Formats: sequence, structure tokens, C-alpha cells
Amino acid sequence: MIASPAKLLFLPGASGDTRFWRPVAERLAHSAQQVHIGWPGFGDTPPVPGVTGMDDLVTRVLAEIDRPTALVAQSMGGIVAVLAALERPGLITHLILTVTSGGVDMSALEAQDWRPDFAAANPTLPRWFLDDHTDLTLRLAELHMPVLLLWGDSDPISPMRVGQRLAQLLPRAELQVFPGADHSLGFTHADEVARLIERHLE
Repeated sequence: MIASPAKLLFLPGASGDTRFWRPVAERLAHSAQQVHIGWPGFGDTPPVPGVTGMDDLVTRVLAEIDRPTALVAQSMGGIVAVLAALERPGLITHLILTVTSGGVDMSALEAQDWRPDFAAANPTLPRWFLDDHTDLTLRLAELHMPVLLLWGDSDPISPMRVGQRLAQLLPRAELQVFPGADHSLGFTHADEVARLIERHLE
């Protein structure tokens, strides 16, 4: 029997916007405590000395996993979520991954390289995350918790082929596709996303 989470951790993408998941969170009836994580140096979260790589973000998330927890993650946050789940599989009850690489190589999956434009538009963001190419392809089979994959069919940054690839690699994954949705579907389709998450956590 799958444990019900006592905590929901919401992880943003590279924008670091801790408000991204709030419309979904506000629609959830689940009784779990909700925590919105920010990335030091991204968005409205001040920089923290010593945060210089993806592993440091994972450490930040692991510090919050003190009871059965579900991770709800957007884009870059999905890589952090997968790394955290690999570290604490016994406490991660569910994963919800939206429009992320999830740690697979996207170069052969028709993904647009978003990094140059994003870097130009966000010159103050830490540079290290632009150089991160974490590849977790061979480790995804270790994740046996239920995984909900949410994708839009109009997302050039993480196209549907990425979601389909993750669905193949993760043992207990379900892929839901939103017609016409793009990389912001977790925010723009909050009603439907919340409904799917609620069902996933039951």
C-alpha cells in the first residue's frame, strides 16, 4: 500500500519563482503540509554562500524531507526532485514532474536549447546551472514510487518526446498531455493540474 504524504514540497524551475505553484497549491484539498522551496540566487530568494551547484539545491530539499513527502516540480526543479528521490526513496511517496528533463539527455528528443536566451534575459542568475548536464538515465529505474508526468504538446523547451522517454524509463509513471499547453502549464492550467495531482495522491 502506498503511503499518503504528510508534506508536499513545491519546487520551481530556473526562474526560482516561489509563486509559480501557488495557484495549484491553493486548489488542493489534500491535508499534507505545503512548503514552497526557493533556490538561493534565483528569483526572490537571496543568494547563499556555498550554493554553487545542483547538489547544493538537492541538500536544501533533503533538509525538508523529514516525513513522508511528495515532490511537485517544474522544469529544472524536476532534476532536483529526481536527485532527492534517489537519495531518500523511503520517504518520497509520490513524484509530480512537469515539463522537465528529469535528468535524461534531451539533445536527441527535439528539445530547443533555452539556455542562451534565458541567460541573456536573466544576467544576474547564477551561471553554474546553465552548465549543468546531469544525466540520470541509468538510475531512473530505481524510482519505484508513483510518478505523474505533466506535459504540454506545444512546449519547445521540453517537448512531448521528453515526457514519453521518462514514461518509458520510470517503472510507475503516468503521462498526461495538455493540448496547446507550453512550458508554463503548471501555472496556466492550475485547475486541471490540481485535479490530477489530487487524484495521483489518493
